[in-house]
Amino acid sequence: MTAPAPDSSSTPPPSAASTVRIDGPWTHRDVAANGARFHVAELGEGPLVLLLHGFPQFWWTWRHQLVALADAGYRAVAMDLRGVGGSDRTPRGYDPANLALDVTGVIRSLGEPDAALVGHDLGGYLAWTAAVMRPKLVRRLVVSSMPHPRRWRSAMLSDIGQTRASSHIWGFQRPFLPERQLVADEGALVGELIREWSGPGLGEGVDEKALDAYRRAMCIPSTAHCSIEPYRWMMRSMARPDGLQFNRRMKRPVRVPTLHLHGSLDPVMRTRSAAGSGQYVEAPYRWRLFDGLGHFPHEEDPAAFSTELVNWLGDPEPDR
Repeated sequence: MTAPAPDSSSTPPPSAASTVRIDGPWTHRDVAANGARFHVAELGEGPLVLLLHGFPQFWWTWRHQLVALADAGYRAVAMDLRGVGGSDRTPRGYDPANLALDVTGVIRSLGEPDAALVGHDLGGYLAWTAAVMRPKLVRRLVVSSMPHPRRWRSAMLSDIGQTRASSHIWGFQRPFLPERQLVADEGALVGELIREWSGPGLGEGVDEKALDAYRRAMCIPSTAHCSIEPYRWMMRSMARPDGLQFNRRMKRPVRVPTLHLHGSLDPVMRTRSAAGSGQYVEAPYRWRLFDGLGHFPHEEDPAAFSTELVNWLGDPEPDR
């Protein structure tokens, strides 16, 4: 099922290529992995750092970090997740295990033996998952604004504060309506969500150009539906055999150095929900809280986020 076009506009829907392949110092290309085609933006040479976006965004959310990482001597690659941006919109495959295999498949398709994974929001959920499922392909792990999947599940089921903060995820469980809402008025809701979830003043890195890019990308046909499907799986599978099996699989500890970043004013993912994730890491684990920032610290204060990221990736003793 694809997301219906907004009823309020007769403007033809944007194409993925013209909307997503935004000009910059990076290069765009497609790679094949896990039975699908994925769009990536790439900049720099050196050890691979693969960047995974969250909702309601696409690779463009990492534009600041692509430059910072390349300048620091890394091969920085930001991919569009399945169903989003310039990547394939397949009819199925939106459970976290399969999406994590997309990520590790892209690492292989890029010709690298491993990568440092950097994930935000849903991308962080998948980064946690990939580090458990394919540990040999993950050199280091950086997660922003997302607890470990088991911690997330526990918070959603037992913490009324987190349940309220994640009201949009509960709303996604309705059929048809969430898709219509996301694309109505040329994606206006996307801009509203990013504003509401950011810290005071929205932050220096999130301007109207960025918001317009996110709105346009959500209006690419089928994107709204595909963006919601992972959250539908995460909620609806909680009591199903596939969800219980995934939760058991995620008991395996993360055994790579992990940097966990979070905004102190994040209204979507409470600090107390994210902070307990270190119990699932049997490796050097570092927690960093950004004061005054919301759900998008990498865009709200890109300089501070990039500095923290680059310094930690280059630290030979991440357990300090």
